[in-house]
Amino acid sequence: MALLLLEPATPVEWPVSFMLIALPLVAAFAHGPAAVGGATVFAVVLEGVLAGTPCCAGREVGYLWDRHYVASYICTGLVGVLGMILAAHRVRRERTLADVRFVADIAQRVLLRPVPHQIGSLHLESLYRSAAAEARIGGDLYEAVPTRYGVRLLIGDVRGKGLLAVETAAALLGAFREAAHDEPALPALADRVETSMDRRAVLLGGSEVGERFVTAVFAEIPLGEPLVRVVNCGHPPPVRIRSGEVCELDRGRSAPPLNLGVLLGEPYHVDAYSFRPGDQLLLYTDGITETRDAAGSFYPLLQRLRSWSSLPPRELLERLHQDLLAYSGDRLQDDIAALAVRLPAGEPPLPAAPPPG
Repeated sequence: MALLLLEPATPVEWPVSFMLIALPLVAAFAHGPAAVGGATVFAVVLEGVLAGTPCCAGREVGYLWDRHYVASYICTGLVGVLGMILAAHRVRRERTLADVRFVADIAQRVLLRPVPHQIGSLHLESLYRSAAAEARIGGDLYEAVPTRYGVRLLIGDVRGKGLLAVETAAALLGAFREAAHDEPALPALADRVETSMDRRAVLLGGSEVGERFVTAVFAEIPLGEPLVRVVNCGHPPPVRIRSGEVCELDRGRSAPPLNLGVLLGEPYHVDAYSFRPGDQLLLYTDGITETRDAAGSFYPLLQRLRSWSSLPPRELLERLHQDLLAYSGDRLQDDIAALAVRLPAGEPPLPAAPPPG
């Protein structure tokens, strides 16, 4: 409509209908090849209308074949062909990207499958968000496994990024899921996972074997006991939330990260803490506490948790995620993962294991 109004007001030597040449390229950004072809035909017809229709453009019909307009028709057609090629390429890339995202979603569900919302009397929820907008999986990991010894929990953070970090996370989770059912003691479970990670690092070879480490926390809520046992391997300590009181479960006996224990020869220490009905346990990766605001200040996790102590696991993690986005200005610099476990008030501890045999 704007061109129909402008064309009669411009000199013959400067027809504004030349702007229609760009129409096929504009259409190629949002539509497929067929729509771009239709836009090309429409643009050529409209150029003809503007060139030689007295009622619309105020020019004589003879201008329809003026060299200015003929050049415009040809250029529009060529640009239309180019737009159709670009549209076909874009549609192909979008389909490929959709397939890749689908595969990545499947891989994430296998690698970081959702934890059960309830195991016995325990309520559980998990959170994972990648710092990269298009990424689906990374080096942060978590798991919860019900076993005959109790519910065993894992949170971890693989050093580095990319495919190697994802492969390391997959190997660690596989080892934990298998060993959690077999090892009666939590330090033995950590040691078995450590052995698996060491073996994998040797098989990978390369110059960074000693640097392929994982910080992790192994936790166990045993059957029939109101407590939680923790083995910390260089990871941020879990947080216990109890009636408005927020406490880090840390006695300063953290072992080295996985894949460094053999090098340093440090034993695994298990610490036991009270875990009563109404308590909630939060395990998290350092992407949360290392989130910064515009002034460069770290995220005050413990302070925030004191305000949310009454929230159940799902609402707690949702509030945490939204607050992290607001605190960072929607620019998370690292992957974040968290696992929240709550024993509701009035619920007994997990029932004791039945006697063997």
